[in-house]
Formats: sequence, structure tokens, C-alpha cells
Amino acid sequence: MLDKPRRQFIKTSALGLSATTIAPSLFGKELGNSISKQRKLGVAIIGLSGYARSAIVPGLLEAEYCKLAGFVTGNPNGDKAQEFKVKYGIPDKNIYSYDNFEDIAENPDIDMVYIVLPNGLHAEYTIRAAKAGKHVMCEKPMEVSVAKGQTMIDACKKAGTLLQIGYRCRYDPFHKEMMRLSQEKVYGEVKLIESSFSFFGMNSDNWRFTNKSLSGGGPMMDVGIYCIQGARYTLDAEPIAVTARTYKTYMDKLPDMEETIVWEMEFASGAVASCNCSYAARNNHIHVSAEKGSFGIRDAFVAHGDLDGYVEDKKMSFPSKNKQAVQMDAFARNILDKTAVIASGEDGLQDLRIIEAIYKAADTGDRVLL
Repeated sequence: MLDKPRRQFIKTSALGLSATTIAPSLFGKELGNSISKQRKLGVAIIGLSGYARSAIVPGLLEAEYCKLAGFVTGNPNGDKAQEFKVKYGIPDKNIYSYDNFEDIAENPDIDMVYIVLPNGLHAEYTIRAAKAGKHVMCEKPMEVSVAKGQTMIDACKKAGTLLQIGYRCRYDPFHKEMMRLSQEKVYGEVKLIESSFSFFGMNSDNWRFTNKSLSGGGPMMDVGIYCIQGARYTLDAEPIAVTARTYKTYMDKLPDMEETIVWEMEFASGAVASCNCSYAARNNHIHVSAEKGSFGIRDAFVAHGDLDGYVEDKKMSFPSKNKQAVQMDAFARNILDKTAVIASGEDGLQDLRIIEAIYKAADTGDRVLL
């Protein structure tokens, strides 16, 4: 069941710099020690979705520089909220409804919020959080349009708060190795990137599959964005043009949304990224072909478990870490160290620009310049 902001929306609508950089002045000489001598940053989760409970909360429990401190939900007195409160020992003063959310401004226990609401509500709650003086982590995609995404950036800049989009793969060691191999030209110039992320969701009644006002589109706005990100950060470059096509086989599903979309992104270097995503298929990978070799990751964008990376015929091997813990700790360090955010609002906005161009290319059949 959708909680309050989602119900209200449906009812009323017709519709860079390494985050591991250490600032010695903040942590003294013993940089190898835990932040236990400092107060961990308190995080309030906005929206107790299944993803929040299965991925974000476990990440916060493992994080070194931040912790679960509160939550915001449509029904603080409901069974789900009360169970959550008891399980994680959240005091009543750190529990908010969507109506009294602004009161969070007076709560020193909470330094940042993590927004896990439908896409079309991200701007509203980012702006409200920024006005309350709280730093913001927001699930991807940033919003449903470039215009709404820009309001999020503007609000955080005005308030002097940081904004990070939940692109956990940017902090993952397997994906960082892909970046290194590509950008250092270990196997020469990258010529082709192939990436796909699909799953079968056609029978779901979740808002992602039933309400375009909330989702902003079909699989492109959900899983396709990982493929866009993967190509961009692997090359450390921006596409200069896109072409695209959409397909639909379940005609009574996904109203006004694509079921499957395939697209190509052209880069100034001559590299091409050939990508696809679907709610009616199953795939998850990124593969990079360079002049002298290839490398990639199978199950590249999964939220849980270890990734299956390879370089030629050899497996990548990195210590297993909670993906959410890594990205939330990186953001906490940005706040503490006053360093630049890697998965910034500007980065999220660029993805929205590319997505709008891809949709335009699919609608018109034209090659769209960026």
C-alpha cells in the first residue's frame, strides 16, 4: 500500500573529487581510527519502502561515519512504523509524519535525510529538507524532469546543504576498477560499451509500473539509468548524441510508458555505448571493448551481494562490502571534510538531460544532439 505522499500525489494529480580524501583537522593525527571519537552523523530515512528496509537500513547499520537516527513516514502510529521504531530503537522525538516534517529542523540528532520516495516526490522533499538545514541523499533517478531536478540543486545551494544522488555503483570497487582500466587506457582506447539492465515486472501493481506521474517513465527511469551512468563514469566523458527505439508487447500494461527501450550514445572519442533496458526481460551487465582487450561486470548493478567482474579471462577480486554503507560513508565524509560530492546533484541532472534526449530520439526517430 502506498503511504501518504504517494496516495495524495495520485489522488490530486491528473497525472570528480575522491570522497575518501581525509581532512586531518577534523580527525586529528590518528586517521586510521574509527570516527567513534566523533559523533556519527544521524540519518533519517524518508519513506519506509521495501528498498529502504532491505538495503538502506542494513547499510546504515554497517556504516562507520553515519547511523540510523530517525524516519519519516505517512503513518507514524501504524504497525510498520511502530515495528521499525522498536526494532531499531528510534526515539519518538526522531519520528516524523509528512505533515510535521519541517519540525526536523529543530532536531540536532539528525544531520541528513535519505529520500526513498517515488521519483516524482524527490524535489518536494529535497527542498523541504534543505530548508530545514539537513543534507540530502536522494534515490535515483534524481526526479522526473530536468526542470524539477534543477530546483533540488538550487534549494540545496541556497541552504548551504550537500546533495548526493544514490548512485552506489560510483563508489563500488568493481566499477572503480572499470573506470581505471578505461581512463588509464590499460587496453588502449575504449571503442564499445555494451550494457543492459532488465527484469520482469509486468505483473506488479507498484507505482513504477502504473503511474507515470510518479515514475517519470518506464524502465529507463528505473534501471536504464544505471546503463547511462555506467558508460559515463567508465569513460569519464559525456555523450554528444543519442539514438533510440522503444518496444511494447504487453499492450495493457505500463500506461504511457515504454516496456523496452534500446539506445546508443555517441562520444567525442569515437566510443559508442549500446544499451537496453526492459521490464519484460532479464539481464544485468556492462562489457567494455577496447583496442587491446576487454573487461566488464556480470550482475553489474545488483544492490545485494558480490559482483562478478572480469578482465579478459581473469576474475576481479575485491573485499566484500555493503554497497549502501560505502556510499553513505562517502557522503558523510564529504559533509565532515567539506569535500566535493562525487554522485552530486549536477551528476544526477546530467542523467536527466540524457534521458530526455533519449526519449526525444525514440519519439521522433531522429539522432538527437546533446
